[in-house]
Amino acid sequence: MLLTLFVITLVCFALAYKFYGGFQSRYYGLDPNRTTPATELQDNIDYCPAHPAVLMGHHFASIAGAGPVVGPIAAAAMLGWLPTFCWIIIGCIFFGGVHDMGALVASIRHKGLSIGEVVRQWIGERGQKLFLAFTWVSLTLVVAVFLELAAQTFAADPAVAFTASLYIGMAMVFGIAIYRFGMSLKISTIIMLPILFGSLVFGLESPWVQTTFAASVDTWRIFLIVYIFAASILPVWLLLQPRDYLASYMLYFSVFLGGVGMIFGGASYEVKLPAFKGFVTANGEYLWPLLFITVACGAISGFHSLVASGTTSKQLTRETDAVPVGYGAMLLEGVVGVIALGTIMMSGEMLKGGPTVVYGQGLGQFATLVGISPRLGTAIGLLALNSFILTSLDTATRLARYQLQEFTGMSLNKYLATGISVGVALALIFYKAGNVAAWQLIWPIFGASNQLVAAIGLLALGVWVIRALKKSAAFIMYPMGFMLVTTIVALVQTLLNPKTNMVVFGVDIILLVLTLLLLKEAYNALKQKD
Repeated sequence: MLLTLFVITLVCFALAYKFYGGFQSRYYGLDPNRTTPATELQDNIDYCPAHPAVLMGHHFASIAGAGPVVGPIAAAAMLGWLPTFCWIIIGCIFFGGVHDMGALVASIRHKGLSIGEVVRQWIGERGQKLFLAFTWVSLTLVVAVFLELAAQTFAADPAVAFTASLYIGMAMVFGIAIYRFGMSLKISTIIMLPILFGSLVFGLESPWVQTTFAASVDTWRIFLIVYIFAASILPVWLLLQPRDYLASYMLYFSVFLGGVGMIFGGASYEVKLPAFKGFVTANGEYLWPLLFITVACGAISGFHSLVASGTTSKQLTRETDAVPVGYGAMLLEGVVGVIALGTIMMSGEMLKGGPTVVYGQGLGQFATLVGISPRLGTAIGLLALNSFILTSLDTATRLARYQLQEFTGMSLNKYLATGISVGVALALIFYKAGNVAAWQLIWPIFGASNQLVAAIGLLALGVWVIRALKKSAAFIMYPMGFMLVTTIVALVQTLLNPKTNMVVFGVDIILLVLTLLLLKEAYNALKQKD
């Protein structure tokens, strides 16, 4: 069964990339000779033309996060593997891919600014303020949660902490070698990768690493705070871009191991998880909207539009690169989601420690098929997951800075905008109501709010297409309508749940009000005669 699902995935995504990706390229009129914002506005701080392979690494690592692992595993545990698999395939091709590529193209046609600028020009300034406020709050929550997850991962495994820390230092060396000394990308990559992959093996066996990098969660929090602040303000070529590029190879290798396991392990590993568990979960939640909120990054995620129109659009050298980077990366994330699904199909249940343990142990089993020990395979899986988290963390911090600067009309410099964003994230970590951190109180609503950002991103994209390009936006607006109704229903269900705490209740009301106001602004904009 694992082999069958993986082959279906590869065939569907290959056909989608060729035909649906090609359709979108023609639809937007992508031209490899048209000047992009990365070249036109190049400042080597935020705007910096990147090699397609480097940009693909940055974008893929940034959008993935923990979502394509945690989401599919959690959804399959509650609902079964079949509905989860179907949504990953359909969602990536017709929802997430359209959303991500569209956001990237719209941004490069608006000087590399965020979807908020698209909203401003084609929906209105009031709509822009609503959108930027909404997304900035979401990003600070992402920073808080991912910082906490990364710190806990570092504290739990010194080898992972050592390798991830080495990635940061080597990334700066890599960036300087490429951009200041003109070293070949291929040669630099060949030199760096064995060092970085070898560091994980060294870290697992070295008593020095196990002792030196054995630090508390608080220590790693401080380390990560310094890191994300630097990643937000330093030139993108010096830290953010090369770190994400190098980290992407760990992610690609984990995909390779997962692919080998799905292809050659199908006959060896028994599928223990039921295909379908019913339309209602054990907790009384319905398949719709639960499935479409839980899978998140494995099919569509609002965070992706912020990455595509935030950091990625400022580094895109040619417009046609939007197809592999925007559409292709979403399909590759779907492959990660299917591999994650395969790991819980083998375990049959959620293991103690949650989706990360399911994924790590599953990848450890897959690794034995290529002669890698289960321990090292599990460590590779966990390091890949940590790389997902860390790249999303540093990118989210920079994006929060961009959003806040755009919200204030660029009146805040990058230091102050970063400081405010990081400060709010830290407040969410350290402020507690009883024994519960603020981010934990709000987190239950994050899935719906993230998918709501996706719906709003599609809405902005659709309005731009209709008003500016003068084309039908049906292939954008139908996914938008589905995601909008789905997330609104999920938010209403949360409001009506007697177990919902007052913090979530209040945030839920704010999200619904912001959404309705944005819909009103979009409706008024579409009624205008240009």
